[in-house]
Amino acid sequence: MSEPAEGKGSLWSTIKAVGWGLVGIRKRSGFESDLVKINPLHLIVVGLVTVLVIVVGLIVLVNWVVAK
Repeated sequence: MSEPAEGKGSLWSTIKAVGWGLVGIRKRSGFESDLVKINPLHLIVVGLVTVLVIVVGLIVLVNWVVAK
């Protein structure tokens, strides 16, 4: 039997979990609640997109600083 849909996390909860993971601070209760709510595939996709945005942002920042 499958779980009810209302127990699943949203895209926003996945983004928040990735953000807290990048910062490195998180309550254990928040981490444990995310384990049951977040789809691992969504977590991987949001994590990769976040890292890509950070890398591109750093490249743009360095090019902007060097060009001045």
